[in-house]
Amino acid sequence: MNDISIIYYQPQYQPDFKRLNIAWISESFTVEEHDLEQLDHPETHILPNGGQILLAKQGDEIVGTAAMVPTGEGTYELAKMSVASALRGRGVGKLLALGAIAYAREVGASLIWLESNRKAVAAIELYKRVGFVEVPLRPSPYTRADICMEMRL
Repeated sequence: MNDISIIYYQPQYQPDFKRLNIAWISESFTVEEHDLEQLDHPETHILPNGGQILLAKQGDEIVGTAAMVPTGEGTYELAKMSVASALRGRGVGKLLALGAIAYAREVGASLIWLESNRKAVAAIELYKRVGFVEVPLRPSPYTRADICMEMRL
């Protein structure tokens, strides 16, 4: 994936951030209220207090996203990870995951956690390959969440 670069969010990429996430969520699940809060208003619901959105860029096109949402002292949620369907299975998700982990280390985080659904087999396998382990499910704003994973840094 030499033609993919990982960049940080700029406001002009909000439509791409929303488009890519709505696309993957809609494939198997229902887009929920909390999704729309984050996707419509990342400057309010993701970026404050050290949050960040990483974007995978191929040429002039945004083809993947991953958000790092601060959830407490030294703790970040890896959320809104998506890859354009045409590029899935080609390493874009791994680049985003590794970029998110590197960001967390840069800002001094000690824990990254995520929620997913067991239907997302490829995503869960990717999370395991980069070092996440399953932990007990915590209360979630998402009805689709049926697995929680974390990584201690």
